[in-house]
Amino acid sequence: MARLQVAIKNLVEVFMEYSDGDGKLNKEELKKMMDKEMDCPEAKAKMAEGCAKGQGGQCKGDIDFEEFLKCVSCMAKCGYSKRRGGGAGCGK
Repeated sequence: MARLQVAIKNLVEVFMEYSDGDGKLNKEELKKMMDKEMDCPEAKAKMAEGCAKGQGGQCKGDIDFEEFLKCVSCMAKCGYSKRRGGGAGCGK
């Protein structure tokens, strides 16, 4: 399978595993997912920041798949910026 397909498949599988089939991640599920699936403290902080932005600055409710993708996108942009020598605002 192509790398991009694998990446998309993995994102869907991770979200579904931690959302318990209800299509949303609550705070506890999100924390559990980040603790198990992300070993970089900087990435965990970026994920939390991205989720908070998607919820008007506060992560007070459940995160649906679209919001989850926004969080992941925020981390991916940060990683890309760092690889290109930038990374301002990415905890460089």
